[in-house]
Amino acid sequence: MHILMVEDDMDLGAALHKALRLEGHSSTWLRRAADAPLRLEPGEQDAVLLDLGLPDGSGQSLLARWREQGSATPIVVMTALGALEDKLAGFDGGADDYVVKPFELPELLARLRAVLRRAAQQASDSWQFGSLTIEPRRHRALIAGQELALSPKEYQLLFELARERGGVLAKPLLAQRLAPLGEAMDYGALEVHLSNLRRKIGAERIGTQRGVGYWLESL
Repeated sequence: MHILMVEDDMDLGAALHKALRLEGHSSTWLRRAADAPLRLEPGEQDAVLLDLGLPDGSGQSLLARWREQGSATPIVVMTALGALEDKLAGFDGGADDYVVKPFELPELLARLRAVLRRAAQQASDSWQFGSLTIEPRRHRALIAGQELALSPKEYQLLFELARERGGVLAKPLLAQRLAPLGEAMDYGALEVHLSNLRRKIGAERIGTQRGVGYWLESL
């Protein structure tokens, strides 16, 4: 997954960037409100970690603007403002979660996983597609209870297809999500990973809409 991080503190930003990478996520780190995107375009980031106290403006204003535009991207607010009225303002403004500084990185990562699960309409750590089970927290997949020997890219490919819950995932977007730092994967490499994944989970589980993209069947 790709996370947009808007945080001006150098030490915290570097620690978050490293922690996200260890979790298997890529991230874009911005330090000013002026550098933040005007809109959160669907597919460009899976979640946002947003500091409210930015040097050139208010993160609350960014939050309000994105929500007014109709963005449903999960947003976790990070701030030193811990009073009840501040939390209520954050949630009323559209935050999916609100974390008060200083915080422990494992707590923030757990909260991020929770909002991502909610965004994917998944209430648990186990995703079921017929006899296929995906466990995002453990980065593994099973068929009929037997764990699959997937490479990191094969698992990530399966995970991205599963997130769409049977919907077609466009090929360019899939290639974007599978590459580090948002640089799209070469289509040839993508086809190789798809072929290998089909061999391991069954070709019939991955549908193809020619010229458009792919979807995951529930068998």
